[in-house]
Amino acid sequence: MSWFLLVIAGLFEVGFASCLGKAKETSGATSTWWMAGFFVCLTISMALLYKATQNLPIGTAYAVWTGIGAVGTVLVGIFVFKEPADFWRLFFITTLIASIVGLKVVSH
Repeated sequence: MSWFLLVIAGLFEVGFASCLGKAKETSGATSTWWMAGFFVCLTISMALLYKATQNLPIGTAYAVWTGIGAVGTVLVGIFVFKEPADFWRLFFITTLIASIVGLKVVSH
C-alpha cells in the first residue's frame, strides 16, 4: 500500500509542477485558478508522501517521489508545453526511470 501511495504522491507532484507552468502562461483569474490547483496538488502530494514514509525508508521514498515527479513533469513539458524531446533528454529520462525501478527492486 505504501508504494501505491508513493506513486500517487508522485503523480500529484507532476500536477503541482504542471499547474505552475500553466499559471506562468496565463494571467488574472485564470492564473489564480492554476495557483489554487498548485496548492491543492502540493498538499495532497505532501500528505501522501508523509503517509508512504511511515513504512518506507525516507531516502528511497523521497528519491522515488522526486523521480516520478521529474519524469512526469518532463513528459508533460514535452507533450503539453511543447518543450524539445531530443535524444539526450530522452536518454537521461530513461536512465532516471531505470534508477527508480532499481530503488524499488532493492528496497524492502
